[in-house]
Amino acid sequence: MKIYHILYNPYANNGKGEDKANTLKTILKNFHLKFYDITTLEDINFFIEKTPDNDEIILCGGDGTLNCFINSVDTDKIKRDIYFFPGGTGNDFLRDIGIKKADKPIKITQYLKNLPVVTINGKEYKFINNASFGLDGYCCEEADRQRSHKGKASSYTSIAIKGLLGAYKPKNATVIVDNKVKKYKKVWLSPTMNGRYFGNGLMAAPEQDRLNKNRSVSLVVMYGSSKIKSLLVMPSMAKGKHIKRKEMIEVLEGNEITVIYDKPASMQLDGETILNVTRCDIKTN
Repeated sequence: MKIYHILYNPYANNGKGEDKANTLKTILKNFHLKFYDITTLEDINFFIEKTPDNDEIILCGGDGTLNCFINSVDTDKIKRDIYFFPGGTGNDFLRDIGIKKADKPIKITQYLKNLPVVTINGKEYKFINNASFGLDGYCCEEADRQRSHKGKASSYTSIAIKGLLGAYKPKNATVIVDNKVKKYKKVWLSPTMNGRYFGNGLMAAPEQDRLNKNRSVSLVVMYGSSKIKSLLVMPSMAKGKHIKRKEMIEVLEGNEITVIYDKPASMQLDGETILNVTRCDIKTN
């Protein structure tokens, strides 16, 4: 009998990741299921290699779980299909591939190939949705802090509003896109997007296609605006309308992108936070 190997993240969905994974017992009730906590597997690459070819592997979690997987496995060399069953809170990956609700595992193999790589402090990371400097990094940092103190974070929107009203201080930035240098003052946001969405449903880069033939990514820079003006523009990002504000939003497309801040700031990679970063270098395959 075919076996489904479920790699779940217990920390997904505010600590309810295992409960979400267990719903697969009903969805796949006619199959044999084995469950594994992905955060305790010492070598996910070896786990996949030793799994019989006629079995299936399902990831269960959110965008952070996908990030953990792609940075633990050489996804370009995987010769089998990988399935995903959403169990997170943000699910920007699902939004981007056009799935509003997943009531069964979906095949995501094609989306795991040729992923962009960001180098931070000499270490390389792949990302599936975005690598984001600035306010977005602050939001993830603050959400992490709230979870550690209160057990649950406030919404992304409420944290972002707090940041725009003074908790986050914008930086000056130098940006290099395919060897072209630009400088910006008072940068609020600078996500590099592989998909269109970040921040639990904000369409930062409405024209970005993660499967585009050139494998280019989009750097979205929000800069130069006041706190109030920035706050008023943020809601338009839900539908990607913010890019019409050319005086404060610029979208740059390329295959090699460097972002350098004049002061340290937090970054987030698919929702996973890295603190005190001043520079990131991104390349696509």
